[in-house]
Formats: sequence, structure tokens, C-alpha cells
Amino acid sequence: MAIKTGIVRDDRFLAHNTGQIHPEHPTRLKSVYKMLDAEFAHGLIRIEPQLAPLEYLEYVHTPMYIEKVLKTANHQFTSLAPDTPASENTWHAASLAVGGCISGLDALVNKTCKVCFSLVRPPGHHALADRAAGFCVFNNLGITARYAAQRHHINRILIIDWDIHHGNGLQEMFYDSSAVLYFSTHDTRLYPYSGDWAETGTGNGQGYTVNVPIPRNLTDADFFHLYRILLADMIAHYRPELIFVAAGFDAHRLDPIGRSALTEYAFSGLMHLILDLKKASGDPPVLMALEGGYHPKALTECVRAVLTVLTTKQNQSVHIPETSQRVDTIVKKTRTIHAPYRIWTH
Repeated sequence: MAIKTGIVRDDRFLAHNTGQIHPEHPTRLKSVYKMLDAEFAHGLIRIEPQLAPLEYLEYVHTPMYIEKVLKTANHQFTSLAPDTPASENTWHAASLAVGGCISGLDALVNKTCKVCFSLVRPPGHHALADRAAGFCVFNNLGITARYAAQRHHINRILIIDWDIHHGNGLQEMFYDSSAVLYFSTHDTRLYPYSGDWAETGTGNGQGYTVNVPIPRNLTDADFFHLYRILLADMIAHYRPELIFVAAGFDAHRLDPIGRSALTEYAFSGLMHLILDLKKASGDPPVLMALEGGYHPKALTECVRAVLTVLTTKQNQSVHIPETSQRVDTIVKKTRTIHAPYRIWTH
């Protein structure tokens, strides 16, 4: 059965110019949009993004940093960080990326759709309160989580970050809070070299940050089983009112940065899993926001795989064998580290 699915897209995201050789270039989104026009012209609910007001950006970012980004509009080409270039249109695109996630959330709350995929750029999960980082300008999902709490009084948000790079910005923003349960699988040998097992939160947030470093040779089946076991625990115990997915696809085997071994079927499997697990726990809405994925063809295949699950509720291409010893070891370590925290026991 198809899921009522919203999509956020806008050609203005393409105007964020990062230069010809930068991995986070407009071609990645152009390829995805072309596929949408060819294969998903019907069946998706178009959600129009709006520019985010300054007050929303200030939910997580400092006024001084916001002003710094705003000033990039005065320069044809400049830099916000060594790895994060900006152009005269970056401010507009970055503000629209935040607004696209917020528009998606509003559509979910208003029941216009059950799942919304915000296909935006620049990405957001590395962006910190006072600086850009890792190709990210504003923390799109971080701001949207605060907006959900402030405007819609949503108190339990699960953020699933399956990008191969650790979302250090997201983690930092909610490290001391139980209002967000942040779950990330990532390669700690890649930027930003954070997200160790022992980073579990502080104060009221103890146990609400779940970092799972993964090896580079995990198969699609390994990845699925890892999520099947751990995500089932988290959704059952935390019972989120809302699920966010930091949807990076740079763990694909063709990605020039990710160095992992997954295919698009890993992500269709995860989408299928999330739909099944959330249904058994109050059926919270799901907001997905595009993060990484730097091989345009592979990124497009991954987005197609996810949308196929959402629009047909089928995932017949994936054969899931029994779990492996390496997955069992990762699960056991995660559960041991988090055993003291109430999130796993109540």
C-alpha cells in the first residue's frame, strides 16, 4: 500500500555554487530532479519551500554567524569554512533549505502527508551554532526540531542519521536534552572524526545520543539487521512523536567520499523497516532531509529506491539472510554501553 508522500524540491537550491570540483555541487540534485520528473511525476504531493525567517535560524545559530552567512550575498564567490564555499546565492539557498524542512514538517503536522522527503541543498547535519562545516551552512534538521518543539509542542523526536559521516552538529545541539534521541551510524575514520561509542549525552540527555561506529565492509544485509535490532529497541522504548531522517547516501559503494560497500537496496530496506516499526508505535510522521551523497548516479538510484518503497510499499529486490556475527558484536556493544540509561529500560 502506498504511503501519502510529500516532496520538497525547488530549482533555487541549484543556485548554491560551490565550484566545478567541489563534491557538493548542483549536479547531484539536478540528477535527482530529472529522475523525479521522469518517474514520479504523479503520486507525490508537492510541498513548496519558504525562506526561513531569521527568528527560526536563531533557534540554533548565533546572530553573528547568521550575519556572516547573510554577507556572502555580497560576493560572487567566498568561503564560510575551508571545506564550505559560498556564492552570492548561498544565503538564499541555505535559508530555503531550512524553510523546506519546516514546510515539510508543517505538512506532516497538518496531515497533508505521512512522510515528507525534503530534497534540499546545502546539507545541514555538520553545521554548528557559530560556524559552517562539512559542506553544511545551516543545520536544517536541528532548526526544524527546535521549531517542532516551539511551534507544535512536540517533545520526543527521534533523529536517524544514516549518512556515513557523523552528524556532529546535530549531536552537539541536543547532547544535553531528552527531547531528541539522536541515533547515528557512521565511519569514525571519516570527517568529522567524532561519534565514538562513549559519546552518549550529558545531563538530562544521558543515553539519548546513540553512536554506532561501523566498519567499511558491512553488506546491505548487515546494515539492515543492525537497524532492525537497534531501531526496534529505540522506537519501542522512546515512542517518538516524530521521526527525522538525516538521509545521506554517501555509504553507497560508488560514492567518491564514503568508502563503504552498500548499494541502494540498503536504503530501500531501511525505509521499509522504518515504516513497519513506526506503525507498531503510534505511527509518527517521518521527515527526511537530504544530506550527503556525492556520486550523482548513485544518489539518484538511492532516492529512487526510497521513493519506490514509499509509493508502492514494495521492497522485493532485497533478500535478507540471517544476521552475521559482526552485526551481533556491534549490537551487543551498543546495548552494553547504553544499559545504564533509562531510554533502554523503561
